Amino acid sequence: MPPHPAVGLDDVIHQRVRLGILVMLAEIRECAFATLRTELQLTDGNLNRHVQVLADAGLVIVTKGYEGNRPRTWLRLTTDGRRALRAELLALEQLTARLKAADLDDLEGEQPGQL
Repeated sequence: MPPHPAVGLDDVIHQRVRLGILVMLAEIRECAFATLRTELQLTDGNLNRHVQVLADAGLVIVTKGYEGNRPRTWLRLTTDGRRALRAELLALEQLTARLKAADLDDLEGEQPGQL
């Protein structure tokens, strides 16, 4: 019997902010740190910590440089990051399919332990 789909969820990716970062980076080739901060409604410090976790896992590449005279930070999804995001989405789809297959309305009024 295959393992429950929840086993396939990656603790690094599944966190709300990190999942949001990866999804945004999958939508475009490269994204400025400031854009991620604004779109995900985070502080610099909070976003920086989540980016560091993703970078340490090899899921994103952080590039620092300048735009004119202003320092800028850009992020890009790695090949491993794309692969990990696909696997996470597959696990979520499998969980969703199980919930759709279970008629949750039929379980209303059931007592605990009567499943």
